[in-house]
Amino acid sequence: MKPDATFAAGRNIAMKVPPHVYDATVRFYREVLGLPEIAAHAPSVVFEFGSVRLWIDRVPGISQAETWLEVVTNDLEAASALLAEAGVVRCDDIELLPPGFRGFWVSSPASIVHLVCEEGGPVGGSGPQAGESGGTPQGGR
Repeated sequence: MKPDATFAAGRNIAMKVPPHVYDATVRFYREVLGLPEIAAHAPSVVFEFGSVRLWIDRVPGISQAETWLEVVTNDLEAASALLAEAGVVRCDDIELLPPGFRGFWVSSPASIVHLVCEEGGPVGGSGPQAGESGGTPQGGR
């Protein structure tokens, strides 16, 4: 019998950007596109991107940008079981989540990192708190 987990798109998209293009990337979204800036949490800036938040995270040690997505679920344990049954690989070591945060990391077959977390989480219904690691700002986001 399959677990009773459902999934939905979350409200956070994290763009992990190498330091050598971070300022230009932030300037593009802030000045060229004119997106409203919601918050700044060094080393991250958060923009309103339609109905979602776009986190631009400065991440030392990477050579090109990556996009990470958030998926929310109604039942974290059932979601974990369902994903494991489907052969989806957990990658919890990719970025530490705040203590007590109810979520985990997985990778899609195309190597896109996804934060899987409970609906009704601390940030606008999902995701870690602004300024915390996980789903958004890198290493203290």
